[in-house]
Amino acid sequence: MAKFGLSQPMRRIEDPRLLIGGGRYTDDIAMPGVAHGVVLRSPHAAAKILSIDTSGALAVPGVLAVITGKDWEAEGLGEIPCVIPLKNRDGTERSNTPRGALATDRVRHVGDPVAFIVAETYEAARDGAEAVMVDYDLLPAATDLATAYKPGAPQVWDEIPNNTVFDWETGDKAKAAELVAQAAHVTKLTVVNNRVIVNSMEVRAATAEYDAANEKFTLFCGTQGSWLVKNLLAESVFKLPPEKFRVVTPDVGGGFGMKLYLYGEYALVCMAARRLGRPVKWTSERTEAFQSDTQGRDNITEAELALDKDGKFLALRTTNYAGMGAYLSTFAPMIPTGAGTKVLASVYNFQAIHAHVIGVLTNTVPVDAYRGAGRPESNYVVERLIDAAARELGIDRVELRKRNMVQPSAMPYVTAVGQRYDSGDFGAVLDAALRNIDWAGFAARRKAAEARGKRRGIGVAYYLEATGGGPTERAEVRFAADGMVDVLVGTQSTGQGHETAYAMLTSHELGIPMEKIRIVQGDSDEIPTGGGTGGARSLYSEGQAILLTAATVVEKGKQAASEHLEASVADIEFASIGGRFSVVGTDRGVDILSLANIQRERAARGESATLLDAAEVAEIKSHTFPNGCHIAEVEVDPDTGLIEVPRYVVVDDVGHAINPMIVRGQVHGGVAQGIGQAVHERTAYDPESGQLLSASFMDYALPRAEDLPDIEVEFLSVPCETNPLGVKGAGEAGAVGSPPALMNALVDALSPIGVTHLDMPATPETVWKAIAMAKAA
Repeated sequence: MAKFGLSQPMRRIEDPRLLIGGGRYTDDIAMPGVAHGVVLRSPHAAAKILSIDTSGALAVPGVLAVITGKDWEAEGLGEIPCVIPLKNRDGTERSNTPRGALATDRVRHVGDPVAFIVAETYEAARDGAEAVMVDYDLLPAATDLATAYKPGAPQVWDEIPNNTVFDWETGDKAKAAELVAQAAHVTKLTVVNNRVIVNSMEVRAATAEYDAANEKFTLFCGTQGSWLVKNLLAESVFKLPPEKFRVVTPDVGGGFGMKLYLYGEYALVCMAARRLGRPVKWTSERTEAFQSDTQGRDNITEAELALDKDGKFLALRTTNYAGMGAYLSTFAPMIPTGAGTKVLASVYNFQAIHAHVIGVLTNTVPVDAYRGAGRPESNYVVERLIDAAARELGIDRVELRKRNMVQPSAMPYVTAVGQRYDSGDFGAVLDAALRNIDWAGFAARRKAAEARGKRRGIGVAYYLEATGGGPTERAEVRFAADGMVDVLVGTQSTGQGHETAYAMLTSHELGIPMEKIRIVQGDSDEIPTGGGTGGARSLYSEGQAILLTAATVVEKGKQAASEHLEASVADIEFASIGGRFSVVGTDRGVDILSLANIQRERAARGESATLLDAAEVAEIKSHTFPNGCHIAEVEVDPDTGLIEVPRYVVVDDVGHAINPMIVRGQVHGGVAQGIGQAVHERTAYDPESGQLLSASFMDYALPRAEDLPDIEVEFLSVPCETNPLGVKGAGEAGAVGSPPALMNALVDALSPIGVTHLDMPATPETVWKAIAMAKAA
């Protein structure tokens, strides 16, 4: 790779195809004879289903079938499962929220699926859905996380008292309590991590066909990994061997965690295709997505930080009420528990940590992993808490952080929650961010803002992420007959730039020109296993598999070159620059592509040949811990509450950045989502009816380009020691550090006039009210 070596910024090779409309998404797949499905969804948050009359729908011209929950049960189909077991504090198992693809006797949130109407056209299916008559008996709804777990609240599930689906803890409770009791100072803070609606550019969609002769389903849908969906469909729903399902993921327009899961619609198109003997297609509408895609965050956390007389951290205690929605989604219980609490120590020395997590059901859309998946919530609590402690103690907030950071000399470092950090220089990253933002010059900028009638604040937040791991990942290299080299991977790109990163790595290892490399992903028949994409695991996991596979290709190539060049294997060497096998000490050699073609042709003639194709599975033994510092400057108009973000600086340690340009893009996207959560995005449910009031882009405020600053990103890399690439995950980093940086900046701007706490989303209305209340006090 003389032109594009590792660590060089390189434009994404997939972008030209996608930008000119060359992408092939699920909705683009057109099959002959396809029928169209529409899901009839509950208009009520909580109700009993007394009856469903489908006769009117079946009389609509073009309607082929109307499927209800009773049809689902009659076919013996199973549940859409939650795959995470969890033990409560008392040793009992968590409660369960069983559900098929369609509700049978009760609906539990607006948008809960009730019937699936299949017709010759989409329009006919819509007409059929409107003709289904459902008799509901309305029930009280619990939509407020803050009250849903309290006695007397409406019950989402009659058999789950106080809507508490699990009650879990981790850490050293006794030691934390002892340290809190003897602390010189304890800061207490309650923060809200607001529920967000995941809005990927491409809505969910699915098309299925059924091969009756082979009794095999083929499902096309946008996923973050075909294999999880395939296995859950086969084993949990249809109770068939996995080989009876092929799941194909084409191009995917954004995922953010939301497209990881098995949804009921994917099972419904399979069920309908088998019933009707023809392909069946379903594509979500945007408002339907607001009511049916898993949502994110939704935590209320009470936290205590204990410090000694010198401002050193002693203990951290948290009680987190984690909203789960009406049903436990695929990974939902893991997000606030195992995933979130592993980073509670962040980059700081704590002698003890105790975390208590209460899973709370509400009559709302289920919640699951959203970019960062528990780690943004934990980092948010810690960074808001540290700022509050600094104000209470009169200690500079930067100094308080530096005083308690784990030092590079302590690596490897085991935290109070048992996580092992292999590398990091947190103080150096913090200093670089302070320098880049010109922290020392902020007072002058604040004074200038005041002269313009604005309140200016600056906020710092240090974050630490724990990326997803294994247990394994697979890669395969095939030298194709058309002269291309196919690299088959077990992850799934949803817009991150995987094709470019994997091609760069393969080219670097094998000396194959980038334009000759083709990344293949998403087909569960062609690629036997894969861990999919989630938890910023892709390059870390798949990169190790590609390295192993490339090494095997080289070894096979040496054997093949020895046969072709008539030399001993021991005398064959390989140069990755140029991709050439040669006889040591001579000018005799052959390039890797020519050698692969020669061996393939020999095999085709029935001659003995060593083919260069190879596949390997890598064991993924450890997490990585990317970390960094975000510093935001905000300006607030006290007359309107309007917030602007004139400066935003990030310094990240993501280990070895294979393509810094792609990583910067990932950070930009994550920061945009974090800014959205902090000051724009409000998921609102009517407390009486349970209606989702923010069910469209007219009511749900995503950040626009004009709302975002020029996000300045620098990398200070401390290579990770737990993988040969030295990489740490980067995909979620921007979303982890940005919410506390923004909110700390807002409090800094407004604390001189008496506003010392704000919760997300800090919309102009919220900020204006806080200012008015402070003035009135």
